[in-house]
Amino acid sequence: MDKFPILKQIPRHKVLDVRSPSEYLRGHIPGAINFPLFSDEERAAVGTAYKQEGKDKAIILGLQFVGPRLAEMVKRALEISPEKELTVHCWRGGMRSSSIAWLLKQAGFQIYILAGGYKAYRHEVQQYLCLPFHYKVLSGPTGSGKTNVLHALKALGEQVIDLEGLAAHKGSSFGALGMQEQPAIEYFENLMVAELLQMDPDKPVWIEDESRKIGKVVLHEAFWNHKIKAPVLRINVPSHLRVSRLVEDYGRFTADELEAGIVRISKRLGPQHAKTALEALKNGDLEEVAQTCLVYYDKAYAYSFERNKREQIAELHFDHMDAQRIALEIKKLPA
Repeated sequence: MDKFPILKQIPRHKVLDVRSPSEYLRGHIPGAINFPLFSDEERAAVGTAYKQEGKDKAIILGLQFVGPRLAEMVKRALEISPEKELTVHCWRGGMRSSSIAWLLKQAGFQIYILAGGYKAYRHEVQQYLCLPFHYKVLSGPTGSGKTNVLHALKALGEQVIDLEGLAAHKGSSFGALGMQEQPAIEYFENLMVAELLQMDPDKPVWIEDESRKIGKVVLHEAFWNHKIKAPVLRINVPSHLRVSRLVEDYGRFTADELEAGIVRISKRLGPQHAKTALEALKNGDLEEVAQTCLVYYDKAYAYSFERNKREQIAELHFDHMDAQRIALEIKKLPA
């Protein structure tokens, strides 16, 4: 951890991210509060003034924007931290964070500026994702209940990262249904590292067998390389149980939402299977829809698994989908 001084420093105090709202939205330190010195429009105007008229003009314009808000900013900072102790940062630890720090210090705050700003934090995040944690991959065909098993393993004290949960996507054509908007890739990586920082690198970390892309989120290259080399545990349950699980999980969505998912995979599903699935959906036969779509997903899973040729811990077969019982069986396996 000595190589990661910023990541080590982050949890000490509440963090104010003084960048503009759009910068914050693209990615921020998990838990940091957006406390913008400038709005997006103001930041653009100050930047233009700096380029066209010089630093002095930009500073004056910035003061004109911020001046009327100074009292309100101090008031908000007091609401955020009644104990008056905060860490602040901007992009590179420059003028924006220094300005806010000066203001809050005048109001009696103990202020820490994040050295190097968000840029330095992001550098450490990407380096941290390169670390060779002792990953173990839980694999199995679509509908096997892998996510539920991971949650059960976590409840039993295992270290688990729910990649689909962090990505707000279930990793299939239907994966966005019922989920909140996906985070930007940058923020997804920040969330991953926030979880890894809480874990013991000498103990296993369980993850699900995901594709490189989870919806619009793309997994970090170094992490992906660790994942495809990690040992794999496969779980298998009968197809009729997987169909029932899929109907239970997706049957609450509208026919239009499900139709859109089928259409997205229609080329890979094949014209006849796509037609069968759409007709079954029209007739309200969700079991037939699930069975038909599994033709594609099972082929894709088998191809992916064989192509990667990864080390396999074990393959377990179950005649049920009780996540807690499955997790207990996994816990019995040799470390």
